[in-house]
Amino acid sequence: MKAVSIPTIHVVDDDDAMRHSLALLLGVFGHRVVEHTGAATLIEEPGRLNGCIVADLRMPHIDGLEMLARLRAAGSMVPVVMMTGHGDVPTAVRAIKLGACDFLEKPFEAALLLDAVRTALVGDDGTRPTSDDADFAAQVHRLTGRERDVLHHVLLGRTNKEIGQALDISYRTVEIHRAKVMSKTRCACVQTLVRRAARLSMI
Repeated sequence: MKAVSIPTIHVVDDDDAMRHSLALLLGVFGHRVVEHTGAATLIEEPGRLNGCIVADLRMPHIDGLEMLARLRAAGSMVPVVMMTGHGDVPTAVRAIKLGACDFLEKPFEAALLLDAVRTALVGDDGTRPTSDDADFAAQVHRLTGRERDVLHHVLLGRTNKEIGQALDISYRTVEIHRAKVMSKTRCACVQTLVRRAARLSMI
């Protein structure tokens, strides 16, 4: 009988308490977990990685984005879930364009991490469903012209004030349109909006 390869969740974070906490959580739910204090051990043998990586964005020596870029340059398509305590849209866009499958802003609910890991592991064998992408595209199509304008600027990483100046509308009007965009596209956070837009090559 052929041995079944059990996927490994590689948790990468230089914060010991955070790393141990995440490893414990994932282990409780039956995942095989390996902890890493930095990215160096992962990029040494990228071809041998399986499962997925859960990595902090800001780390000394090699940060999360550089780690992701090196893995992709080496031909590794292992799914990467990026975490950060300093989330911003331009960084999320860079991470998604480099191939991160999710971008979580700390602090996040345990269920959000578990769902991201579950999705990453499903996508690892090419069977990730695409119905969400089709739904998102349909939801964007139903936005008004002004809402699409606001969405465009949000995906560029602009603040509400900058969007208001670019579109010559008030800050409050931007807030209203932005809230409608999030509601109509069913995105709970900007990171989800960015991820779905990137998968449809909107950014």
